[in-house]
Amino acid sequence: MSPEKIALTQTVQKGGCAAKVAATTLRQILQQISFPPAHSALMVDGRYFDDAAIYKINEETALVQTLDFFTPIVDTPRLFGEIAAANALSDVYAMGGKPVTAMGILAFPLATLPEQVIVDVLQGASDKIAEADANFVGGHSIDDDTLKFGLSVTGLINPQQVWTNAGAQPGDHLILTKELGTGTLTAGIKRQQLREEDIMEALDSMTAINNVIHYLPADLQANIHAATDVTGFGFSGHAMQLAQASNVTLRITTDSLPRFNKTFACLEAGFLTKAHRTNAEYTTPHIDDSQLDTLHKLLIHDPQTSGGLLLSVAPEASQSIQQALRMRFKSVAIVGTVHPRQEKAVQFE
Repeated sequence: MSPEKIALTQTVQKGGCAAKVAATTLRQILQQISFPPAHSALMVDGRYFDDAAIYKINEETALVQTLDFFTPIVDTPRLFGEIAAANALSDVYAMGGKPVTAMGILAFPLATLPEQVIVDVLQGASDKIAEADANFVGGHSIDDDTLKFGLSVTGLINPQQVWTNAGAQPGDHLILTKELGTGTLTAGIKRQQLREEDIMEALDSMTAINNVIHYLPADLQANIHAATDVTGFGFSGHAMQLAQASNVTLRITTDSLPRFNKTFACLEAGFLTKAHRTNAEYTTPHIDDSQLDTLHKLLIHDPQTSGGLLLSVAPEASQSIQQALRMRFKSVAIVGTVHPRQEKAVQFE
């Protein structure tokens, strides 16, 4: 069978970040593990579910390290490689770092898929790594039943300029750089109710790297107090984790959340994933979504793949940051505010 006739989403049960282990289950597993004592140079670890680890080398340099991989979320191999790479690179950008090297993680069913499929996947990833001005330096592969691909990415950052999800301050404005809805739109592809050409808006977004630092001068970067990228746990999950890590409450104006043109139609049509349910279960005890209708509740729990960055920024700089980022992210929006900690971590209005 030629690569052009293979629909990659039909070769797997789950696709993209919707294939993540449910956050509640993951936390239960991690609580049972005894991790080694942290080195004094370890600035950020997995304690607060941050996007990457930070390890200080000296006063001017720290390493940013992350890893991300998943099953196909689209049918076209090259496009899958681009999305997987953009998604992995995003974790470094979410910490304020610059990616420098990337290593591939590949599981490939040699008996059922032609070699050209993985050539195209790797080429798509290579092109996206080159766009990030990083180096594709190798990786590891296994023969497996289903295709899985991603990257281990290393970046560099000044240890004095690290963004984490623990720095949000009361009074901050919240900025989201990309639209929501990749989970439901790609579920439509998985169900063969939509074609890739029907969701080009979302595909363009998922292949866009989150290099926000490229568009922000140093004085504006200094006004970013906290950041995280919005991926498989949905906007609700990642916003909740930022609020809990920062010991604040986020107040979200839900109507201001950017979404793709077909997002509500696909949610209403029932194009859902298991993650819509598990994200709701994960966040329900810690958020107030009582003012939302059914579609908006599904929207905030929609699992994103290569989603946008959620930034907590000084209020006096929010308009300037939004304007600067609009050069690259056309739907960037101010979506809420940060307040002293209340009963719930996130309030949706």
